[in-house]
Amino acid sequence: MTQFGELWERSFRDIGLEAGMSAMVDAGIGSDDIDALYVGNMSAGMFIEQEHVGALIADYVGLSDSHIPSVRVEAGGASGALALRQGYLSVASGVNDIVVVGGAEKMTDVADTAAEDILSKSADQEWEVFFGATLTSLYAMMARRHMHEFGTTAEQLAQVSVLNHTHGSMNPKAHFRNRVKLEHVLGSPIAASPLRTLECAPVSDGGAAVILASMDKAEEFKGDRPLVKISGSAQASDTISLHARSEFTSLTSTREAARKAYKRAGLTAKDIDVAEINDNFTIAALMALEALGFAEKGKSGPWIEEGNGALDGSLPINPSGGLKARGQPPGAVGIAQAAEIVSQLRGECGDRNVKDPRVGLTHNLGGTGATSIVHIFEVV
Repeated sequence: MTQFGELWERSFRDIGLEAGMSAMVDAGIGSDDIDALYVGNMSAGMFIEQEHVGALIADYVGLSDSHIPSVRVEAGGASGALALRQGYLSVASGVNDIVVVGGAEKMTDVADTAAEDILSKSADQEWEVFFGATLTSLYAMMARRHMHEFGTTAEQLAQVSVLNHTHGSMNPKAHFRNRVKLEHVLGSPIAASPLRTLECAPVSDGGAAVILASMDKAEEFKGDRPLVKISGSAQASDTISLHARSEFTSLTSTREAARKAYKRAGLTAKDIDVAEINDNFTIAALMALEALGFAEKGKSGPWIEEGNGALDGSLPINPSGGLKARGQPPGAVGIAQAAEIVSQLRGECGDRNVKDPRVGLTHNLGGTGATSIVHIFEVV
């Protein structure tokens, strides 16, 4: 993972190169070992006016001479996780033995208002965004309905931000490393009622990469560290427009993706030791907790308020700081989540390492939940 944040001095190419080369060094592989490259990227065409991103990254990291396939993958905010899933499927199918999966976004080359507009295009452009809805306002509607139906409080929403900033303060690569108090969050300006500025993930630059390999190949390169396998991978979809759904308070695609991933891994929600969940807005995290089976429907607010998501809680979530504190470059998010979980399972995260984790989960969203992707990781 690169540093996440406002990387004014770094180009998109530089960010992708650093993430990819760091992953290769970590894995102990060379360019001759790589069979394919998958790149998660939401919107380079709008952020930096560059398309054909797969070829661009392959060229810049020195893989163009090997002529390996390089594929750009897009699914809104879930672009990184979908790239990871495509890489996983290519290895699991036997087509490839070793692949690099990277994700990057350079968001700060445009103004904040332009970045908000670009992110909002992962919702329904024709029937929502065109009429003035932004991604923030759509999630605000979900939050307001959740509060109405289940009694979720502003304090419970804000507690998600407090938790993520606490964890992010211990992550040297996080966009924000400052802790915040509940009163800071509740006193920050309204973004879209009831969501406040400190309940919304920032505009971030950054990149992340992982190396996927078949078990036989992984054994060759593992060294003295434990191997971590993807034991479950699943993707599910829902309507791209929020207004077309039967209810606003459920991430149905997440529930379905989680069901499939648990089944694939032969596990349940109770088996997860640590999780990285999508918290681009605080309400997204609460709804994800319910859809993933970590909290009962409508009770994620009390769950988070009771401290269950802390490093010493019943199920630590977002030890990286999550999207809120670690940062939110959409193409890199799902892969940064995977890198964090692998580091947690290896015991490499220092003071923010969960105690003796064996199974981890990542959850990444596109739009308001039109795409959900869940991966489950286990120490071999």
